[in-house]
Amino acid sequence: MMRGLGKAAGAAVIAAVLGSAASAGCGDVQTACNVEAGAYHIVLPEREAEGGAVPVVMFLHGYGGSGSSVLRNRDMVAGLTQRGYAVIAPEGLKRDGSGPQSWGFGPFTGGRDEGAFFAAVLADAAEMFGTSRSQTVLAGFSAGAFMVHYLACRDPAAFAGYAPVSGAFWRPQPERCEGPVRLLQVHGWRDEVVPLEGRILGGGRFEQGDAFAALEVWREANACASHAPDKAWSANSLMRRRWDCGPGADIELVLFDGGHSVPKGWAALMADWFEDQPAVR
Repeated sequence: MMRGLGKAAGAAVIAAVLGSAASAGCGDVQTACNVEAGAYHIVLPEREAEGGAVPVVMFLHGYGGSGSSVLRNRDMVAGLTQRGYAVIAPEGLKRDGSGPQSWGFGPFTGGRDEGAFFAAVLADAAEMFGTSRSQTVLAGFSAGAFMVHYLACRDPAAFAGYAPVSGAFWRPQPERCEGPVRLLQVHGWRDEVVPLEGRILGGGRFEQGDAFAALEVWREANACASHAPDKAWSANSLMRRRWDCGPGADIELVLFDGGHSVPKGWAALMADWFEDQPAVR
């Protein structure tokens, strides 16, 4: 796990990088940047990228959240920007036009094409802020994690890596997905909002899927030779399992002792995982 920043230092880092986004006229917590289908916020790293454009972590907020609320997660944002990543936080759409903000996936598909929206955001950020179009990770929490799974299933080449936190598919889950895909699944062992095994909602109308069943779909998409992981270990209070199924086709499951949350140190965990292999897109 990464060593945490002090509160004052973390605030200073966030203020500095938010200022760098604001200098372009948009992107900070208060003022979103706009593309045709929606809006996004962005935080840039303090240091310039070495030998190319700034790598990106696009992080999707949970149900009822917002892009600006993602940027207020100081530990996560500072952890990523200090590693040289830009953090892009798009805004979901209001459910049914007036409800809480969320994403269009699975049983809730409708409205805009989220994949096209994310692509437009990446293109706009590359032009305005010099961020990468290829060294990219799509991450998200809860409803954002559901969206990550569905986009990876439909278009694995849209991002170089996928890092959902506390979310998988909904049932009936896709029978098959496109591949290969690089996937880091992080989930709280004690999560009761999105349990590892899923749960039934809406009086039986909807059912969150089983995270382990989703991993089976991903192993098939990556043509993994075995259901059993290539490596299983524990470290720093984390239980980890990894499948190495070829270039650009690694899958990792990380379970932490916690509930429905983005665990402290996730930024370093994700960055270590993504940088472990050259990004394949």
